[in-house]
Amino acid sequence: MDNQINKPEILIQRIALFAVVILLAILLGIFAVRTLRASEPYVKSVLSLTGDPIQGHAIFQINCAGCHGLEGSGRVGPSLQAVSKRKSRYGLIHQVTSGDTPPMPKFKPSVKEMADLLNYLESL
Repeated sequence: MDNQINKPEILIQRIALFAVVILLAILLGIFAVRTLRASEPYVKSVLSLTGDPIQGHAIFQINCAGCHGLEGSGRVGPSLQAVSKRKSRYGLIHQVTSGDTPPMPKFKPSVKEMADLLNYLESL
């Protein structure tokens, strides 16, 4: 029996199986986190609406343009051009509302305002 464990083929198979199990666990964890995030009532409500980009632009001008520039091209804050290619819809909502990246302030717009802002950000 010990002779079988020492065979390179069996060792390679066990390592491969272990790697597959680890990869599946990571993927399951990512899926679980995304599912939990998307089920938050605020996020769910925002994502259920189709925002108005014109209203979103107005909200952006009032709250964001001072740091991100009039058209989101960056000033003190980073450029937001093509930001929806870098961040998911949830990631954008979280970025706006969390205050996790100082000096950006925590900002909690209404559900409709966030849907409008999200639509505008996706148009940049």
